[in-house]
Amino acid sequence: MSLSLHLSPAAPPDFRQSHSGVLPPSCSPPLLACSQTGRSPLRTSSSSAEAHPSMAAALGSSVVSSSEKVDFLKLQNGSDIRGVAVAGVEGEPVNLTEPVTEAIAAAFAAWLLNKKKTDGVRRLRISVGHDSRISANKLQNAVSHGITAAGHDVLQFGLASTPAMFNSTLTEDEKIHCPVDGAIMITASHLPYNRNGLKFFTSDGGLNKANIKDILERASRIYEESAQGSIQELEEASRGVVTNVEYMSVYASDLVQAVRKSAGDKEKPLDGMHIVVDAGNGAGGFFVDKVLIPLGAVTTGSQFLEPDGLFPNHIPNPEDKSAMKAITQAVLDNKADLGIIFDTDVDRSAAVDSSGHELNRNRLIALLAAIVLEEHPGTTIVTDSVTSDGLTAFIENKLGGKHHRFKRGYKNVIDEAIRLNSIGEESHLAMETSGHGALKENHWLDDGAYLMVKLLNKLAAARTQNSSVGSEVLTGLVEGLEEAAVTVEIRLKIDPNHEDLKGGSFRDYGESVLKHLENAISNDPNLHKAPKNYEGIRVSGYGGWFLLRLSLHDPVLPLNIEGPSNDDATKLGRAVLAAVSEFSALDVTALKKFVQE
Repeated sequence: MSLSLHLSPAAPPDFRQSHSGVLPPSCSPPLLACSQTGRSPLRTSSSSAEAHPSMAAALGSSVVSSSEKVDFLKLQNGSDIRGVAVAGVEGEPVNLTEPVTEAIAAAFAAWLLNKKKTDGVRRLRISVGHDSRISANKLQNAVSHGITAAGHDVLQFGLASTPAMFNSTLTEDEKIHCPVDGAIMITASHLPYNRNGLKFFTSDGGLNKANIKDILERASRIYEESAQGSIQELEEASRGVVTNVEYMSVYASDLVQAVRKSAGDKEKPLDGMHIVVDAGNGAGGFFVDKVLIPLGAVTTGSQFLEPDGLFPNHIPNPEDKSAMKAITQAVLDNKADLGIIFDTDVDRSAAVDSSGHELNRNRLIALLAAIVLEEHPGTTIVTDSVTSDGLTAFIENKLGGKHHRFKRGYKNVIDEAIRLNSIGEESHLAMETSGHGALKENHWLDDGAYLMVKLLNKLAAARTQNSSVGSEVLTGLVEGLEEAAVTVEIRLKIDPNHEDLKGGSFRDYGESVLKHLENAISNDPNLHKAPKNYEGIRVSGYGGWFLLRLSLHDPVLPLNIEGPSNDDATKLGRAVLAAVSEFSALDVTALKKFVQE
């Protein structure tokens, strides 16, 4: 069922007031009634929109004082937008306000029009969804207003997963107004409750860094123009319409069908299998009722399925030790066959077998690589830079594939896999140790639920032959994966205000640290620089390895060390410490503590 309504004009916004991040009680979350939000639409003609795309959207006519300037580019976080949406945390002022969010949404609509090379008159359909964060509803309303004020239609999905939002650009079903021209997911992944952000999709996939920069620059112009009162309101009949759509059932049904297909179209291929899910109070609770139960699984003992944007139980992050401990304990307490855990917006996941053995990070990549290489022998597996040497040996020596270790950042990994295919090198899996994983067969979408479906496919197929088998089918696929006894990550922070930077950027300083380390390593016969490396300095020695790299966004040099023993890992740490200790703007306290212990 869907419900449509026009947005009615209202009083103009006061851009100078602070936004607490609390949705007014009068604003009903499921339905958008902009007369309740205190914002007005803008008037614009199709001719002005065509001549100047940033004028095709609107935020109101109140004047913004010069002191209220917003640096939109500071909201960029790689290929996402991230900011503070809720007040109350000391030192973290709100910068993702409703007017700012409206401007960004309007800018996305303008960017999308330009991408589709329309004449500026065409009415777009854009889907909007959100995770469980406490600022979700107010930002959903702001996004919807920014789009409809520009004359385009919105499909509000409400609580949704990031992968489902992308999927709505591909689904062909006019009953639910799909496919959409573009999609916006309101999420900040596993970050604290006061943060939020935006992810954008077209049918080509997620937007890249250059696209986000373009959108933020457009948003800045829209924001300033609206503040100056230079944009006119649209006539009521020209404004967009908001339609509420139950899309997660559509998305989930595709996952169910994939598992059934793997088991010869058996309706309940997981009949009697006990699988527990930990959704971390994010958006992943649907996986129980809409995926596992229709497949016949027993799901008693599943936990934290209810959305709660304060995340009271643990950080919804498959990399987090407390999160993995929680799902492991749930598996053991309930004597379950398998445990599944998702991050907040379900674009990452991990698993636990019946014995409490975690299947995340290198193990999960190894498991997915084993499944994919059965289907596509010899294919290239693309990963991020911090994967282990043991994973390389497993993929290449045991599975007969090729391991292409690239850079950190899920979009970097995915884009590299796409690039390899474009030059004739077959790749079917791109995966980060964080739990982001994308498959060619799934449109290169990093979908945590789909990754788990790949595991369920394997289980379902095996159970058609023997209904008593469980997660040992999966655990057996990673036998032979060599894992280091010691694995640590130490973050070496750069003080961007330190006099040692001499007014330069922290990035330049970090690069000089890396160059100095590279030179120092060349003089040590026990250490050997990796012959092929795309990020930072990776070195093997003492039976292990280390990687020192510059963070994608922050003044930090993360150091990853793996060794067969504490003594060997410490030797690697000492080698790094000896090389970087002369850089006084670099905080090596944590590294010193590690080598002393």
